[in-house]
Amino acid sequence: MTELSYAAGETTTPLLDETIGANLERTVARWPEREALVEVASGRRWTWREFDRAVDDVARGLIAAGIAAGDRVGMWAPNCAEWTIVQFAAAKAGAVLVNVNPSYRTHELAYAVNQSGLRLLLAATRFRTSDYRAMVEEVVAAGEVPGLERTVYVDSSDWAALIEAGAGLAEDALGERQATLEPEDPINIQYTSGTTGFPKGATLSHRNILNNGFFVTELIGFSETDRLCIPVPFYHCFGMVMANLGCVTHGATMVIPAPGFDPSITLRAVQEERCTAVYGVPTMFIAMQSAADFASYDLSTLRTGIMAGSICPVEVMKRCVDDMHMGEVSIAYGMTETSPVSCQTRADDDLDRRTATIGRAAPHVEIKIVDPLTGETLPRGVTGEFCTRGYSVMLGYWSDPEKTAEAVDGDGWMHTGDLAVMRDDGYCLVVGRIKDMVIRGGENIYPREIEEFLYAHPDVEDVQVVGVPDPKYGEELCAWIRMRAGAAPLDAVRVKEFADGRLAHYKIPRYVMIVEEFPMTVTGKIRKIEMRERSTEVLGLA
Repeated sequence: MTELSYAAGETTTPLLDETIGANLERTVARWPEREALVEVASGRRWTWREFDRAVDDVARGLIAAGIAAGDRVGMWAPNCAEWTIVQFAAAKAGAVLVNVNPSYRTHELAYAVNQSGLRLLLAATRFRTSDYRAMVEEVVAAGEVPGLERTVYVDSSDWAALIEAGAGLAEDALGERQATLEPEDPINIQYTSGTTGFPKGATLSHRNILNNGFFVTELIGFSETDRLCIPVPFYHCFGMVMANLGCVTHGATMVIPAPGFDPSITLRAVQEERCTAVYGVPTMFIAMQSAADFASYDLSTLRTGIMAGSICPVEVMKRCVDDMHMGEVSIAYGMTETSPVSCQTRADDDLDRRTATIGRAAPHVEIKIVDPLTGETLPRGVTGEFCTRGYSVMLGYWSDPEKTAEAVDGDGWMHTGDLAVMRDDGYCLVVGRIKDMVIRGGENIYPREIEEFLYAHPDVEDVQVVGVPDPKYGEELCAWIRMRAGAAPLDAVRVKEFADGRLAHYKIPRYVMIVEEFPMTVTGKIRKIEMRERSTEVLGLA
């Protein structure tokens, strides 16, 4: 009888049963003088003792500002040392940190403030084209955020004033606050991308994200001797959980290369700070590997890292191993609602598992592949919806029980909306989103398969495939292709010539669009819904 698509992760190492603040203090006690945080752009550095003192100063400032346990405090800024300090200060004060997307504009800011019930916002004054101060002033003046009581700009005198106010509290005020907190308390709200309808606020607890950060880095062998380069955004789980909490739970050093991602700056930070690990979404690794000066950097200190956030091209993963010295690199898969990681490859996996799958069930996590219509668990090798259950599943969507019930069933299973296959060995492959699957003339086509095939073309740097309307077949395939430097642009004819005899005819893209970049969220996820809309418009298929 064929085995079903169900698996559970190992449970040898117990879950951490403590708050984020308590865990930080344990780390500080073990390695007080080791380096905790480095901000490359400013040259600032903190030992664990210094970092904890900075966290406590801000936590006391929050309490002095009237923030009670459970109150919502927002952070709206690019990657910076203050972001990390606020993350842990809010946790110690028991405030629910609301991650505000750095790319938000006024309408989205007002929505996040009002939907979460935000009382205090910490923000940068500006970054790139975003004038955060002007946007805050605009929504406040218009009366759009009546519940927002105060904004503190972390790169102004406001920051010192917040800390100074906290200095006037009783010495044991912070300790008393921490004593009231529990691991199951909500501590973080992260808004989903909102590609359909308004964004939903995934609400996560100390227990959710502390354990996920710990186990993700446990699986890549982190210790106090590791130094992690973090170009991924803090506003997302990849930065604040897998990176920051992963480092804190192991005493590893957090290295912030820049406020926003730049491939050469990231490579330089790895070299200069002697980093042992680097994180990134596939597009970041592609950009680093494609940098004109890539070969000039000494990356020999690297041994590991994580590629996640979207489907990982096999060839890019192989270059991480061969050219970036990341022999223990891992692929991780998950979503914000699951803190985020549900599956991960292991450091001792063979090359096939570490380049062709998303790994197997993470520790203390159950996974299964089900029929999207019936909910029945499918045999291994059959495509269905990926579901997961365990400590990592969110508490729910903030103030939205209806949407929560749609995502998490009565047995605690999170339905991800991802199409996946579980192999006989328990390792999984994601073949796309349920909504991304293309149905051409009754044939189900998974864009991932076509993308991996076209990526093998020597002139293709990156590729994404979407479905577009067709009067005869219902849908046809359109490939968006970024060419390698100096390569002649491909067209549909040349793509067909490359694919003939190697792909079924119905899987060969009818349309090809040569582009410089793909529409993406700030976390590096491809916005395929926008690609479909733009393809339909450009090709005149509406």
